[in-house]
Amino acid sequence: MAKYRRALPQLSGKLFLTDGGIETTLVFLEGLELPAFAAFVLLEDEKGVAALRRYYARHAGIAKASGTGFILESPTWRSSADWGAMLGYPADRLAVLNRKAVALMAEMRAEWETPGSPMVVSGCVGPRGDGYVPGRLMTVREATDFHAAQVRAFTGGEADMVTAITMNYAEEGIGVAAAAKAVGVPSAISFTVETDGKLPSGQPLGEAIAAVDAATDHAPAYYMINCAHPTHFEGVLAKGEPWVERLRGIRANASKRSHAELDAATDLDDGDPAELGRQYAALRVRFGWINVLGGCCGTDHRHVEEIGRSCAPLAA
Repeated sequence: MAKYRRALPQLSGKLFLTDGGIETTLVFLEGLELPAFAAFVLLEDEKGVAALRRYYARHAGIAKASGTGFILESPTWRSSADWGAMLGYPADRLAVLNRKAVALMAEMRAEWETPGSPMVVSGCVGPRGDGYVPGRLMTVREATDFHAAQVRAFTGGEADMVTAITMNYAEEGIGVAAAAKAVGVPSAISFTVETDGKLPSGQPLGEAIAAVDAATDHAPAYYMINCAHPTHFEGVLAKGEPWVERLRGIRANASKRSHAELDAATDLDDGDPAELGRQYAALRVRFGWINVLGGCCGTDHRHVEEIGRSCAPLAA
């Protein structure tokens, strides 16, 4: 049974951490093979599950030690219908693995949660296509129908919420939010942006957030930015803008490279963890309501530690 679905603790303003770039960590640092960057395939055997446990335990331990909350984001960014089919997974097997992923997050919560470090289980939804390129754009109805099966798999178990990660155009974000609303579960919609602070579709971030809110009657609990460096989006955030006040989370890249440069790269650019922590703290000073903090491509536990170290003193 979901623990926080009716009252997400991160909405209270307490600082919450989440993990870093799970796929880049597992591939480049752990030496694991993830076809199409699909971490959910590790759920298929005990060795893979053990690797996931180690990964989440390391990050949950950081949150527990620092007294922050933690979001357990399931390793399911690629476990939707099209990506699953490409990897040879039929719909029924994907549903099983999506449920298993949420169950694993619930087990990690039972092991690591404390009164001072509440831990929220989130079912991670990824884009239908490439995270960096909009590709074939879905209508809102198509996006809702496409993501509904994965959302239902999560919410039939202990998921407190669903989080759409690396959305690159508004209609897909609307679809996920609508699918979650239909089954009575809170959602967070996380958009990615290019170096100019606009979505890969060319739409300004503020317009995309406003579009989701208008289409869903403000269904998302909050919004996030992910898979972009702080220098790519800090300039488009301005106090007093209603849409900025809907932002609550950041999962930035370690690298300052553009999406195109990252796509072409053969190495892992892990940036400077301490510098990234300071950049997060600077954003927290400007926008104190942004309180869900983690990483994306190129980040690992070192970056999350620095983010917590830099931002925890600002949480009082």
